[in-house]
Amino acid sequence: VQQLVDSGGETVQPGESLRLSCVVVGDTITGYCMAWFRQVPGKEREAVASIFSRGGSIDYSDFVRGRFTIGQDASKTLFLQMNRLKPEDTAMYYCAAKARSYSGSCAYKASDFEHWGRGTQVTVSS
Repeated sequence: VQQLVDSGGETVQPGESLRLSCVVVGDTITGYCMAWFRQVPGKEREAVASIFSRGGSIDYSDFVRGRFTIGQDASKTLFLQMNRLKPEDTAMYYCAAKARSYSGSCAYKASDFEHWGRGTQVTVSS
C-alpha cells in the first residue's frame, strides 16, 4: 500500500444512508487487514469495522452492528455502507490498512495500523 484515499463523507439527516469509499493505491496483492475508524474532537480514535482483504474475518463495533456494512468491491476499493445514521455517528472517518498474510480477525487497535487515509467528515444533523 502506497496510499489510502478515503472519501464520501457529507452532511445528512438522521435515518439517512451514506457510503464511504477508500481507494487503495499501490500493492493490492499482499494480504491486508482493512478497517474504518472514526474520531471526534477530544476523543480517541475508535474502531468501527474491519475486514481481511482476502476474504472473511469481518468485525463490527457494537454501536454500528446491524446498521453499517464493510466490504470490498471488485476493484479492491474498501467501502463502508452506513444506514440508519444517528447524530452520534458524527465524526471524521478514516480508513486504515495493516499488512498481514494470514486470515483471521482484524480487530486491531488504531496504533497497530500502518497506513491511513486523510479522513472524510460525516455529519448527521437535522
